[in-house]
Amino acid sequence: MFDSLAEKVQSTIERISKRGRIDEKTLESGLREIKLALLEADVNYRVVSKFISDIREKALGKEVVKGVKASQQLVKVVYDELVDVLGGEVSGLNLKGKPSVILFIGLQGSGKTTTSAKLAAYLKKQGKKVMLCSVDVYRPAAMLQLEKLGNQIGVPVFVEEGKDPVEISQDALELARREGFDVLIVDTAGRLHIDSEMMDEARRIKERLKPDEVLFVADAMTGQEAVNVAKAFDEEVGMTGVVLTKLDSDARGGVALSVKGVTGKPIKFAGVGEKVSDFQPFYPDRIASRILGMGDVVSLVEKAQEVIDEREAERLQRKLLEGDFTLEDFRNQLRMIQKMGPLKQMIKLIPGLSSQKVLKQLDKVIDERKIKRVEAIINSMTPEERLNHAIINASRKRRIARGSGTSVKDVDALIKQFAQAKMMMRKMRKMSKKMKRKGAGFPFPFM
Repeated sequence: MFDSLAEKVQSTIERISKRGRIDEKTLESGLREIKLALLEADVNYRVVSKFISDIREKALGKEVVKGVKASQQLVKVVYDELVDVLGGEVSGLNLKGKPSVILFIGLQGSGKTTTSAKLAAYLKKQGKKVMLCSVDVYRPAAMLQLEKLGNQIGVPVFVEEGKDPVEISQDALELARREGFDVLIVDTAGRLHIDSEMMDEARRIKERLKPDEVLFVADAMTGQEAVNVAKAFDEEVGMTGVVLTKLDSDARGGVALSVKGVTGKPIKFAGVGEKVSDFQPFYPDRIASRILGMGDVVSLVEKAQEVIDEREAERLQRKLLEGDFTLEDFRNQLRMIQKMGPLKQMIKLIPGLSSQKVLKQLDKVIDERKIKRVEAIINSMTPEERLNHAIINASRKRRIARGSGTSVKDVDALIKQFAQAKMMMRKMRKMSKKMKRKGAGFPFPFM
């Protein structure tokens, strides 16, 4: 998401920066381009107007810090305004009850059921005792889907047939109280479009349960229409926040940039993939950084900590520095990287590599299929060959190529590159020891 918008905003700021200073004529020209980019991204017109007006005032006004480059001034101003439009500070859940009740509302197909399970898994990971409940009596598949997801994450699901949705939700709440659950998450029914019956039912469930949170689920792919629907739900039912689904898609970003300005309610969480674990709090500052090509180191580190075994990573690093790194270790390292997600998505989080210009250049070089091919080649080796690549002769290469569905040339290239990398690490290690004996520093202090 935001790729097209990010490219246009970054190129506009770059052009203004080349002028050396921000004058009114140059700024107006740039703001016009940013305004068009935001409108093309399906951002609400009123939100765009305020955004552009605030940038104009701060970029030309007294708030600009003297002695700072024009590019830095402008990036700071745009960054601050983007953070504000996206919601400002991170908005967490406001859970007070025992159990706390979270009610999900929204249209059919927005991802309410999956999002309910994702939030349950998220809260369970934080040590909460969670129960799920489906009150969608109109679509049996919804109850079955939630039960399946509940079994997958180890969270109980309350399902009751033959009763009114309000009664089902009340029964679920009573059971949650008796069983000592911390949180009850209720997945309500949706429709393909807004109607009075759906709104009335959601309102009655809310009045009965008195939830701590009422979260509207918005599909990021639906654009400005999702904002209009969110506004209608807020006016008819009332909500405390928004959860965006498909934030990892190629949607233009209009929902994320509009919903707070239109409804006044913050985006609290975002779905960033199909897996139950692909769910995270919504960080306005991190999204703003990505749009401006500044990267997002915090998210990258958090993702690494989540999926990578720290002791295993240290073991591999130690072996690499000691020159004892094998193809088996290399395969383990590749698997660690793949756990973090698509390589292109990870690169977007690295400062210096996250600008759209650099990403386009890297796009020509990075090929996820090559990583899969390398892993397939290593998998086709025997344990002995993975531990000692030097024993791989011509006949072994032919066997490995057949087993991995690649060519002998591919196998040969991998072995040569691996041998060269090992040789380079040995040289660096020797140089480090030599420099230490002479009492000189070295740019690799951990060696």
